[in-house]
Amino acid sequence: MTHEKYATCIEACYQCAAACDHCATSCLNEDDVKMMARCIALDVDCADICRMAAAFMARNSEYAAAICSLCADICQACGDECAKHEASHCQACARGCHRCAEECRKMATA
Repeated sequence: MTHEKYATCIEACYQCAAACDHCATSCLNEDDVKMMARCIALDVDCADICRMAAAFMARNSEYAAAICSLCADICQACGDECAKHEASHCQACARGCHRCAEECRKMATA
């Protein structure tokens, strides 16, 4: 199948989306939710674009590289924001986002 060449990137996207979903939910339970507003907003955007990028790659869309390029930018922004927070869910999300950004950049330039 043609989508198998994207398997590593697809997996990174799904793992990132799950980490972002968990992070957003966990941030909503923090004492100072308002302080976490940008983190939550980026988590939601990142999770959505990651799932969309995975779907575009899975169907070998001609637009997959463009979507992955945008996904890398959003993942980088989300990871950078999450890295600013000490909570373990934010740190785990930052790692997932940065890994996904790297995989999406590779895919978009391949």
